[in-house]
Amino acid sequence: MNKTTWKITETHPRLAQKVEDCLRKVMDPELGMNVIELGLIREVIIEGVQAHVTMIFTSPFCPYAPRLLAACRTQVEQTLTMPTRISVGKEVWDRTFMEEDDAADWGLY
Repeated sequence: MNKTTWKITETHPRLAQKVEDCLRKVMDPELGMNVIELGLIREVIIEGVQAHVTMIFTSPFCPYAPRLLAACRTQVEQTLTMPTRISVGKEVWDRTFMEEDDAADWGLY
């Protein structure tokens, strides 16, 4: 498991858990797992009056990428009540990014 620590955890610890909880509602329709379980959210930062989320996908050809980006932005905006920018990171997804129990359930370990 490769647990990513978001900057929001250090700067706004009370909001970090709220963001994680709201992003657990965003499901990858192809895999049936949420973006947190899959380890797709690589960074969450609050910059002034705006949030910035960096995410990646399990495949560079993810057919659901636009839907996932929009759903993540909506969830974070509603939770934090501030404009949110979503960007796609350059990091290549690896199964070790998944939450450990979920990766084992899928037979990836």
